[in-house]
Amino acid sequence: QVQLMESGGGLVQPGGSLRLSCTASGSIFSIVTMGWYRQAPGKERELVATITSGGSTKSADSVKGRFTISGDNAKNTVVLQMNTLKPEDTGVYYCRMETLGYGYWGQGTQVTVSS
Repeated sequence: QVQLMESGGGLVQPGGSLRLSCTASGSIFSIVTMGWYRQAPGKERELVATITSGGSTKSADSVKGRFTISGDNAKNTVVLQMNTLKPEDTGVYYCRMETLGYGYWGQGTQVTVSS
């Protein structure tokens, strides 16, 4: 059984920073990508940033220059450093892991950007 354990969400003022971390555990074989998606109230879930096992990254235009994704293959961990946060970054952030043939979601962590 595979589990994704997320941490680091919370309430922050505009312009502030948060760091999200996600660690996968269980029977894990051949991770292809790990990353983060988010869902704001009343909106669809959207990609924030992903990183492949080889280190290639992809991110949404709305977060480029502000968010940085990094991974540690040995620890099955992915970290999202979020800087210069804006109110529109508010939402539930979900960790995502894709292996050969399977995809897994974390349960989500709330990020609220508000003064």
